[in-house]
Amino acid sequence: MTANDWIDLSVDAETGIETIRAHFEGHAYDPHWHDSYLIGFTEQGVQQFHCRKVLHNSTPGHAFLLEPGDIHDGHAPTEGGFTYSMLYLQPDWIERGLRELFEDAPSQCQPSFAKTLAADPELIGLIAQAIKALQHKELRIVRHAALDALLAKLAQHLVWRPKGLVDPRSPQIALRARDYLQAHMDEDIGLDDLSRITGVDRFRLSRAFKTTFGLAPHAYLIQLRLAKARQLLALGHAPALVAMSLGFADQSHLGRWFRRAYGLTPARYRTRCSNLPDAPPK
Repeated sequence: MTANDWIDLSVDAETGIETIRAHFEGHAYDPHWHDSYLIGFTEQGVQQFHCRKVLHNSTPGHAFLLEPGDIHDGHAPTEGGFTYSMLYLQPDWIERGLRELFEDAPSQCQPSFAKTLAADPELIGLIAQAIKALQHKELRIVRHAALDALLAKLAQHLVWRPKGLVDPRSPQIALRARDYLQAHMDEDIGLDDLSRITGVDRFRLSRAFKTTFGLAPHAYLIQLRLAKARQLLALGHAPALVAMSLGFADQSHLGRWFRRAYGLTPARYRTRCSNLPDAPPK
């Protein structure tokens, strides 16, 4: 991060929706994913990021739409950096809202974005209105109206896909390795462990895993831990305890990875989400 980078984050207590406004110059953050739907727009500059194996350049007038699990990074390729505003929408909240608005929504399916970037001024305006209503702590009825209007517009950019859909071309060894990492994310897992449970050598496993999920197994494990860390920190858990429970060497180790992925420290994220004071360093 540069001296000119900044992040302003807040959380709506009722819905759990996070609102972010941020500015970055140069490198913003490393490849990572979220458990939430990310809905936002670029206010100024060029917001460059990789997602779904495509390099995107979001400029003013573009809304960006990312699903849970979409691996993305962030970079400012032009002088002056970029500024953006964004909402983190929880999957259960957005799915429940869409099903209330659209009774004919298919069952056993989840909403998916048709495109990552959308040139839609009305959508951008509704995102901005929702962010303003949440950040300014407007009356509940005002917040609800802003979010409902956003959902109704957002539906025009959505398709429904079966839950748990897996590309049939995905190698089973990669899927087994992923399942093992998810079940044992707090353990000191080695490539030899994954090789043993998949029945292939480490090199073939690593190639298949990266081809399938876009990250090497060790990077995927870090992302699993970081996603869980966000959940625990938002609940008010102390960074040192979160680091210990998820298999990081110490709080500093968690902090280094957390800043690279999200642009702020675990302690600051905890404070913004839980309104608790910063935990003292351990």
